[in-house]
Parts: sequence; structure tokens; C-alpha cells
Amino acid sequence: MATGDGPTIALVAGEASGDLIGGQILAALRERLPTVRFVGIGGPRMEAQGLVSWYPMERLAIRGYLEVIRHLPGLIAMRRELRKKILETRPAAFVGIDAPDFNFGLERGLRVRGIPTVHLVSPSLWMWRGERIRKIRRAVDTMLCLFPFEPALYERAGMRATFVGHPLAELLETVPARAAAREQLRLKSAATVIALLPGSRQSEVAHLARPLVETALRIAQEKPETRFLVPLATRETRLLFEQAIYDCNAHELSLSLLFGHAHASLAAADVAVVASGTATLEAALLGCPMVITYRMAPAAMRALTFLRRPYLPYIGLPNILSGEFIVPELIQEEATPENLAQATLNLLADSGVRERLAERFSALRTSLKQDAAARAADAIASVVAQA
Repeated sequence: MATGDGPTIALVAGEASGDLIGGQILAALRERLPTVRFVGIGGPRMEAQGLVSWYPMERLAIRGYLEVIRHLPGLIAMRRELRKKILETRPAAFVGIDAPDFNFGLERGLRVRGIPTVHLVSPSLWMWRGERIRKIRRAVDTMLCLFPFEPALYERAGMRATFVGHPLAELLETVPARAAAREQLRLKSAATVIALLPGSRQSEVAHLARPLVETALRIAQEKPETRFLVPLATRETRLLFEQAIYDCNAHELSLSLLFGHAHASLAAADVAVVASGTATLEAALLGCPMVITYRMAPAAMRALTFLRRPYLPYIGLPNILSGEFIVPELIQEEATPENLAQATLNLLADSGVRERLAERFSALRTSLKQDAAARAADAIASVVAQA
């Protein structure tokens, strides 16, 4: 316990999404522990709740293997220095928010020195073979899970785990409904709108940009008035998509490239074609029917197939959470423009399927909407009380 009136909690969030939920958790913790002190690494939302951030959060927000390798010596040195500062501070608990590659190593070093460790956002153990949970068990005292089936995986391994719900289920309630989203994006209310989400990483967009442009060309042949929305995360991914449009001679498409606006695009769309990942969950929570797709280098896909659990037939979060194929998945060789266009047109044409999907997505949203920040704060406060 730190000196002063109240306990100290150390936290590390590695990127903007972690800072967002971290800020909400800190606000909820302050309601439960009014004299609490927060230290560690976070962004502006966590700092607004009183976090003293010892290092800029941007130093952890690194993507891509080459970038990680280039920054690895600095990251290792920073983690060593951070561990030393935390041990000197002796907080009542440490909370790692996502950033597993950085946080698990830090948590392991703190746990063996007697500091209770809590981690929010479980890695996707349910997708992979079980070796990783042994490493997590050495690092984490309490895992806070976003999905309801995850705690059982940890409890079987002898760990404490709590389902807190998914913060997106609350956050996405602020996204405008379809009519308002279309007005925001200057779309006619009666227009046929398809959102194309090729992923946020350059490697994802490099593999999917051309197939999605060719898919849009095929759909436009069948439905010439269709509007296409392509939200992109960075200037680099936008350049990749622009190159695909040029390569496909698709300048006549009614296609809008957007910086951000992924949530508004999904809210406005009749159907979306979405790269597998968190965006598929966002589409479901926003009630947008979708086709899930993914492409990667063949060697990388072979390695992924070897590492994944052999009995898990799906990769999209809506299907995993539902335990069945409720939306189509077209992966690797199956992700041809012909197949993607046909699956998308089938969804557009079948109002009954879209209505059933709306019901399934609504049930999914209800199961994940648990006031995640409050439940996480309760779990962390309990650890602090025991310390």
C-alpha cells in the first residue's frame, strides 16, 4: 500500500481503445475508492481521471512485426524501468489493460514480488491451442473477461476470472441510428448502401483491397445505384485502397473513401463486407448484416491453421459467440470477388434473413451489455480490499 490517505493502483494501457475503457474504469474506481491514486501508463482519458502517466502511451502503440522488432530494445528497457518504479511504489494492485505482449511479462515480474495482478481483455484462448494459458497463469491473478464463455476456460486452469461484459456494447449505443448516420454521411434515405471494411492494418488492406474493389464492381453491375463506403484508419491504408481502385479501373464506382467513420458507415449500411476482427463484433452490435472475409499470405494461413484449435470451425466473432454460422465467412481461396458479391447480394435480397439476423444481433448485444466499467471496477476494488 502506498503512503498517503488511500491505496495506489498501477495500470498500463497500450493504445487508444485501452485508454477509452481505462478512463471509464478509473472513474468508476474513484466512486468506490475516493482517495485512490493512479500511476502507470495511459492516455488522455485516463489522465483526465487522475492517472500520473510515467511514459507516453504512444510508445506502446506499435503495430506490425517490423515495427515491433525495431522498437523491441526500447520496449524491453521501458518495461524494466517501469517494473522497478512500480515495485518502489508498492501499489495495492496492478491492472494491465490489453497490450498482452507487454503486460504479461510485466505482470509476471510483479506477481512474483507479491503485487496482485489483474488483466482486462483475455487473449483469444478459445481460438488457439491451450499452451498459452500456462504462461498467463504465471502472470495474472485475476482475468477480467469480455465474453461470457471465457471465465470457464480460466477456472479449468485454476485461475480466477470474471465476466464483465464488452465495453463496445455500451459505447456503440451513442452511434447515430441509420437515418441520422445517412444524413451525417450525406446519403439518400432510400439508397442501397454497402460498407466495405478491409481492416485497419496495412497487411490486411494489402490483401483485401483489390478483391473488395472487384466485388464492388460486380455488385454495381447488378445494382448500378449502389453506394459503397470504405472507412480507412490511416493515410497508408487509404493509399493502398486508392491503388486498388486504379489497378481495377474502378473510378466510375460510386465509392466514398472515408477517414474513420467506421461506426457511422456500419450504421448507415444495408449490408457490410468486413475483414475478420473486432469490426465484425462492431457490425453485429450496430445491427448491420455482414459477410465476413479475410485473406493473408498462404504460409501465414498454414501456420495459423496449425495453431488454431482444430475443432473451432469459425473465425468471425458473431459466429463464435453464437456457436453457429449466422453470417457467411469467406476466407482465403473462397474470398473471391464472385463469392463475395453473391453472398452480399443474397443478403440484400432476403429481408427474412436480415430480420432474423437483427434478432440474433440484438440478443448478442444484450448478453454483452453488462456495464463493463462498473463490473471491472468492482473486481479491482475487491482485489485492492484483499491487499
